[in-house]
Amino acid sequence: MAYTRSGFLAQEMYSIARWSQNLVPIPQQHYFSIYRRQTPNMLSRLPWRTKNRQMTTMLDSDIFHNVFNTAETSKIWSDETRTSYYLDFEAALATVQARLNIIPQKAADEIAKVCKWEEIDVEQLRKKTELIGYPVLPVVQQLVKKVNMVEDRLGEWTHWGATTQDLTDTATVLQLRDTLDIVDRKIAAIVAALEKLCEKYRTAPMAARSNLQQAVPISFGFKAARLLASFQRHQARLRDLRPRLLVLEFSGAAGTLATLSPTSAFGPAPPPRSPSEDKPLGLRCQDLLAAELGLRVPLIAWHTERDSIAEIGNAFAILTATCAKFATDLKLMMQTEVGEAREPYVAHRGSSSTMPQKRNPIGCAYICAMSSSVRSMANGLVEAVVADHERSTGPWEIEWIMLPQVCCLTVAILAHTQYLLEGLEVDEDAMRKNLAMTRGKVVSEAVMMGLGKKLGRQYAHDLVYEVCRKADVDGRPLVDLLLENEKIENSGVGEEEIRSLCDPGNYLGLSAEMVDLVVKNRQR
Repeated sequence: MAYTRSGFLAQEMYSIARWSQNLVPIPQQHYFSIYRRQTPNMLSRLPWRTKNRQMTTMLDSDIFHNVFNTAETSKIWSDETRTSYYLDFEAALATVQARLNIIPQKAADEIAKVCKWEEIDVEQLRKKTELIGYPVLPVVQQLVKKVNMVEDRLGEWTHWGATTQDLTDTATVLQLRDTLDIVDRKIAAIVAALEKLCEKYRTAPMAARSNLQQAVPISFGFKAARLLASFQRHQARLRDLRPRLLVLEFSGAAGTLATLSPTSAFGPAPPPRSPSEDKPLGLRCQDLLAAELGLRVPLIAWHTERDSIAEIGNAFAILTATCAKFATDLKLMMQTEVGEAREPYVAHRGSSSTMPQKRNPIGCAYICAMSSSVRSMANGLVEAVVADHERSTGPWEIEWIMLPQVCCLTVAILAHTQYLLEGLEVDEDAMRKNLAMTRGKVVSEAVMMGLGKKLGRQYAHDLVYEVCRKADVDGRPLVDLLLENEKIENSGVGEEEIRSLCDPGNYLGLSAEMVDLVVKNRQR
């Protein structure tokens, strides 16, 4: 049964009794006791509490949850999903081991029947996890007990040849696979939004900024295309790392699969059906289990070789840093004095509690804050790589803390970025106005290059520098001072050419052509 934070518990409580005419929620001490009588053990399964639920991070805040997290990733990194993947592992392991005659077929059938989340006593799992330190053994103990109720000692075939970290790492990989699927969809939507912006503003002139100063003219489409190219590279990176990341962990205590051999099997293994199956029993079991779970077969155990986990964490850090770069540019463009672009307008979004005119770049603020957090936690995942010997004492648990947050924040950042790009408000008039505010100095490079062919580049540079300085002091247009300058007049560069050089729209370089190259790159 799926549960959401939409108020399932509260709705059920209201249906049990109306505490008052105003529908005030039943006090916690009462509705817990009522609900436990109605559906024992179900309350502990609910991932969201609608009243007095303890908040530990912004990710599980009832108020901020949809800002810093998403329902999809909350579900993926929930206790229910993680434990369900443990159960999937155990069911798949029993299935393939029965196929190889490592365990009895009846045991496999019964194990598979009880490998369901609904069969788990969550409260007992919590208590045993606190005692033991890991949740896998408590899950296995519950499965063994249930199967033994069918036939004495039949459940003892559960978890045959596996170790705690085999289940934990494989469940993590499956959770990462689910997360990557969402990330891929979000990036695809961002790419689509950027392509539209590229095409719409392919030749729309604006000022490029260098050290926060106006540099030279570019098109807004060119600016969007640079961001688009970044996300195209992110798509390639994530595509490339999938084969390294989505790998089964099933190697036993120290990684050698020593527990799986003909001497420990229920009976003789069936003969290999092809040369590729002609390998030791443990490796045959590993191959079948990987196929059953839709993962790649490991070349060797990776219990304390955590580079792939660090890689995905840091790939997400770079990805979200790109989102933060976009958000940084956008919030600067939203400044009152600039006003070239704005977040999508929604009444009261980004409002101030005291200044009615304010329209704060709230989405940009969230993206930048969350991205910084992802980068910090990604460093923690690198720390987890420094693991001792064949099974570590501490570094592994860093991933338990950091990885779910990295994944949830990453998807939330992408969701914010997608929203901003799909509804981005672009003010071309403001861009033209800002280009004009320097009275032509934004194209001083164009003038320098135009004069350089006659006077030499460095000589032209120094000459135009002096004219720009005079334009600042006198508050006059650059073009007028250029036309009055005797050295320029004697250079052989005529008035018509000077005026053409001073038109920002004529100095977009290959902005449009580069936009086209980036947009077409997706098709390749």
